[in-house]
Formats: sequence, C-alpha cells, structure tokens
Amino acid sequence: MKVLCVCGLGQGTSLILRMNVENVLSAMGVSADVEHTDVSTASGTAADYIITSHELAQSLEGHSARIIVVNNYFDNDEIKQKLGEAL
Repeated sequence: MKVLCVCGLGQGTSLILRMNVENVLSAMGVSADVEHTDVSTASGTAADYIITSHELAQSLEGHSARIIVVNNYFDNDEIKQKLGEAL
C-alpha cells in the first residue's frame, strides 16, 4: 500500500504529516510505503491513499487514490480515526 502525505510545497508540513501517519499505521499494525510531496507532484504520482487538507483535496479530485482529508496534521487521534475509516 502506498500513501502520499501532501501539502502545498511538499516540505515541512507534509513531512510532519508523514511521520505522524507512519506512527499511526505502525500502531495499527499496518505496513505501508509512506511518502511526502507537494500537491503538483502528487497529482501525477500513483498511490492508494492521499492524505491532505480539505483545500488541497479539491486540487486532487479525479486522482485514482482515495483522498483522506485531515484537518490537523499534528493530531494523531484524528489521523488514526480517518485512516481507520478509510482502511
């Protein structure tokens, strides 16, 4: 399973999200290839899931990946809830 964590520039925020997603998935016992990137690159990258904000999710409509919207990239409880619903 491939997961993309997406922010506007693909630098700081998506890296923090990636680390939190990796921690949550590990705690759930789920193995995944998790990467962080910017929204433009994500639109052309194959993935099973994309985790991003509501604003950026609109830019990724039409992507074959399932889009998971997270409001707070720092809230592991929210990330766990959203991933649990999606998986």
